[in-house]
Amino acid sequence: MSDSSNPGPSRSAGLRHAVSQIALWLVAALFLVPLVYMVGASLKEPDEIFSVPPTIFGSGLRWQNYAEAFNYAPFGRYLANSLLVAALGTVLNAAVGVLAGYSFSRLRWRSRGLVFAGFLATLMVPQEVLVVPSYVLMQQFGWVDSYQALILPTAFSAFSAFMLRQFFLTVPMELDEAARVDGAGVLRTFFSVMLPLAKPTIAVVSVFTFIGYWNAFLWPLIVVNDVSSLGTVPLGLQQFFGQQGSQWHLVMAASVISMLPMILLVIALQKHLVKGIVTSGFGGR
Repeated sequence: MSDSSNPGPSRSAGLRHAVSQIALWLVAALFLVPLVYMVGASLKEPDEIFSVPPTIFGSGLRWQNYAEAFNYAPFGRYLANSLLVAALGTVLNAAVGVLAGYSFSRLRWRSRGLVFAGFLATLMVPQEVLVVPSYVLMQQFGWVDSYQALILPTAFSAFSAFMLRQFFLTVPMELDEAARVDGAGVLRTFFSVMLPLAKPTIAVVSVFTFIGYWNAFLWPLIVVNDVSSLGTVPLGLQQFFGQQGSQWHLVMAASVISMLPMILLVIALQKHLVKGIVTSGFGGR
């Protein structure tokens, strides 16, 4: 007869839980240390950035670094450009992705699987390979040094279509059949039934797309000639490195500012992100 009062199993489970929590906190700390150091460096005097031994904060809190970052370069313009490009690109990418995902998963048409395989194969092509043909295409359209060139070439992502296709495959086909019985056509079924269900997955795709546009450096560097007018945040940060030296305290302040839109976006969509990651899985039929 076993002793049901034996505390061994519960004590072992509690120990494992404590160890896992400690490990999670350590990993979180590893990721947070560089961010904390960046915030501290953004408030330092210029000659204290590379002090030995290194410190998180300097002798005082130099809040004027943030104002100087906007005065040293048109950083407000860079932020506005990045917000415009990332917002429009995200909306276009999500719209194309949800329509393509619905078509690849719910509609029956000839060579659907073959077209989807070719569509998915574009994910295997590195961005660097597409830079030259994309630039030539933009040049032929007369779009070099324009917002169209910053937005359109990367607005049609196979990743978004794949994620949304995988989500739609998890939705029971009985919903389509019920909608058809009620007299709904393809478009009404999509907008009234499928689109509301896909909101969490659209949120996940939108966050990834927004971050991709916001952090893009190579393509804007190639296609933008007038940085002061059309430069995005990554290009703007390069303006703090010049012939007169690197303004590291201003670089850190500008970097902190550039992180805020992404942080606010993730916080605003946090509920949808958690649900979307859980429901958008990679299963399906």
